[in-house]
Amino acid sequence: MRKSAFHRPQTLTYSRGCALPTRPTVGIGQDPLLSEQLIQQELSELSFETPDVTYGSFDRGLVQDFIPAHVALDKKVLRYYAYFQENILFSPEEESHVRPVVIYYYLEDDSMCIIEPVVENSGLPQGKRIKRQRLPKNERGEHYHWKDLNIGADLEAYGVTYHITQCDAFTEEFLESEGIVLNEPEPMPVDPRSERRKTPRPSFTTAAGADKMHQFLTMDRKVLRFFALWEDADPNGETTPVTIQYHLVDDTVEINEVYERNCGRFPFPALMHRLKLPKITEASGTFPSCVLEVSAAEVQEYYSPKDFRVGQPITLLGRRFLLYDCDGFTKEYYQKNHPDLEMKPFEVPKKKDPLRGRRKEAPPYNGFGSPEDSLQNCFSLIPTPPKKNVLKMLENEHKVLCYRARLDSPNPGDENRHFILSYFLSDDVISIFEKPTRGIIGGKFLKKMRIPKPGSTVDDPEFYSPADFAIGATVEVFGHRFVLTEADHNVLKYLESNASRIPLQTLDSLRQTLGVETANSQLTTMVRVGSANSNPFERF
Repeated sequence: MRKSAFHRPQTLTYSRGCALPTRPTVGIGQDPLLSEQLIQQELSELSFETPDVTYGSFDRGLVQDFIPAHVALDKKVLRYYAYFQENILFSPEEESHVRPVVIYYYLEDDSMCIIEPVVENSGLPQGKRIKRQRLPKNERGEHYHWKDLNIGADLEAYGVTYHITQCDAFTEEFLESEGIVLNEPEPMPVDPRSERRKTPRPSFTTAAGADKMHQFLTMDRKVLRFFALWEDADPNGETTPVTIQYHLVDDTVEINEVYERNCGRFPFPALMHRLKLPKITEASGTFPSCVLEVSAAEVQEYYSPKDFRVGQPITLLGRRFLLYDCDGFTKEYYQKNHPDLEMKPFEVPKKKDPLRGRRKEAPPYNGFGSPEDSLQNCFSLIPTPPKKNVLKMLENEHKVLCYRARLDSPNPGDENRHFILSYFLSDDVISIFEKPTRGIIGGKFLKKMRIPKPGSTVDDPEFYSPADFAIGATVEVFGHRFVLTEADHNVLKYLESNASRIPLQTLDSLRQTLGVETANSQLTTMVRVGSANSNPFERF
């Protein structure tokens, strides 16, 4: 009842590397030297004991690493050759089939698969019969093991009994290394059905001329092509070119029309679809003559290659065709198979088209829009904008030639009107602005457009260019006459850089005018503004 410490006391301790009982506590009245002597006595006994393990030099073997079965037996397969018999019911010729198989046994997981080799045109579903799995051996849940397989043994799997006859060299070597004695190999029994298929059955062979299979194999994709004229196609007497194709593989004929460009006919070239054409028919008195379809029993003969002769007419389904030529293969076929038939090709005179060779003339300009834009309506139903010279536009972008002009008018009120004529080098258009003066509101007088020269025709217009703008020259714009009086230095600079295309009179007038005005200081310095949309009056 008075105990208060319930811990478990330590019973062992280590002294000089040895495990010893815990030194007992010296009690009251005990000699401490006695307990020390007991401890020394125990140590001496331990030192003279022979250890169980001998520490010394001895031959130690290397411990081999453990290799699991699925690694050691990986990709190691036993192969057996076997067969099974399949009973044939209700057959007077055979009772059973012998079907060979190959059995594969995978050592890594004791699984098996059975494959039947595929025989071409056998008529039987062959290939993998049993996919890879562990095959059950009995109803107790046991599975087949490689020790159960031997030559001459039977393997029953899912109701089918496979009899093993042989194995490969690796399987034989593996089983012998495991102490299994293999039986003698057995021959594979002969399948009566396979032996019977090697010997073809006697069959009757018809003549080559009446054999459809021989005709298909020899004449497939061989067509006789004739060029003909359909004489009664047009009530006006005009003939229509057609092509008649005779297919040698099944003695059928088809007729297609040949359309020329812009002939105006409906695009339906099939005049007659591919069919066998009857040549002679026997119809009873009650058979209506307007009916074109006849049965095969009423047809005595069909059209053959002998009936198609180049140079002679032929009537097909009540239509008359004149054969005038054929292709190269057709000529070779007739020379080889029908040398007695005479082929007389001839040339058909070509029709002269009154519109062919004539130059297409554009209709006259109607005055709407620019001539180039209006002409696009003659080229397509959906007109597109006329093409522009993009390279010229990029090179001459923001390059403008500015001239000062006055209006040449008999009206005295027009004497004080001043104009700025701007020529845009990027697209060769001209715009005219009027300078505001007292009593006259200035602004745009003419928007950007190309100005034709007086006297030029609408069909072949000639437009103003920088070569025509000499100082003192008159520019006529839609009935208004402008006289050029001054120009800026950029005009002279540009014209001198293209002096080969500029008349000398134009250059001299510019040099004389600019030189006189500069010397007398009567004209302020002309400054060229880069933007084409800026105010043209700032240039003077």
